[in-house]
Amino acid sequence: MTLTRRTLVLAGLTAPLAAPFVARAQSWPSGPMRIVVAYPPGGSTDAIMRLVQPGLQQRLGHPIVIENRSGASGSVGTAAVVKSPPDGNTWLAVFDNYAANPFVLPPLPYDSEKDLDPVLLIGTAPYMITTAAAKPYKTLADVLAFAKDNPGKVSYGSVGSGSVGHLAMALLSQRAGVKLTHVPYRGGGPAMNDAVAGHVELLVGSTALSMPQVEAGTIRPIVQVPTVAESGFPGFEAYAWWGIFAPAGTPKNIIERFGNEMAATLREERIAKQLVETQQVSLTLGGPEVQRTFVSNQMQTWGKVVKDNNIKADQN
Repeated sequence: MTLTRRTLVLAGLTAPLAAPFVARAQSWPSGPMRIVVAYPPGGSTDAIMRLVQPGLQQRLGHPIVIENRSGASGSVGTAAVVKSPPDGNTWLAVFDNYAANPFVLPPLPYDSEKDLDPVLLIGTAPYMITTAAAKPYKTLADVLAFAKDNPGKVSYGSVGSGSVGHLAMALLSQRAGVKLTHVPYRGGGPAMNDAVAGHVELLVGSTALSMPQVEAGTIRPIVQVPTVAESGFPGFEAYAWWGIFAPAGTPKNIIERFGNEMAATLREERIAKQLVETQQVSLTLGGPEVQRTFVSNQMQTWGKVVKDNNIKADQN
């Protein structure tokens, strides 16, 4: 058999296998879709997805269901999406702990860089350390002074083990020479509820999560994490981020269409104003390659922090 003939035969054998994926890509979208939010209701990731849901489903012409699948710092929902068919009907919305989970959690049932395809880097936002309005702390210096005199008595809530907020606070406590007690939650909603109620001394959360409650007067800002460097800790920087992924193997044209339509929805004046002006989110709206590079860099940065400082995951 000649090389040309062999090539033609092989092409003929693989064509039936490829045909369903080609047909699926050409007919998409053809029905309801779901966005799996790997955290409970009430957090920033959930809020952003519910903010874009009406406009996105109008643009795509089909219903979109927001499904909260929380647990193990977002890895439960992530694992569920990894197992889903790559047909464009299931998407994953993640928070920043996606990049740290491989380093702080037990072996994950998926590969964060291989088992999901990047779709859209939504944007970033500063972290903010806040406290309930009734608490005595006014500044970061107040917190650190009390913590030095009372080791372990200053607790801080985070949206979960391995979130950038958790890692930033662990790094801060080590550099400041104080012992802070981490209280991990399954997401921003439960963490905020306990912070408002005063069940934890502090909350480290994104501005997208914290600003509505700051404006309502239920919590008081102590410091934005990017300005911690000005308080005697040079080079200290940490930002929250949000992104969209798809099961690995989802056709590229489907990923491109979904990402473009979500980006267009996020650019709508009402939505962009709420995120940018009210919640201090910097919209990136970067496509697959932008997100791939960004997440890879985040994994390198926070993976090194975890290893260098022997940071362990708390059970949540």
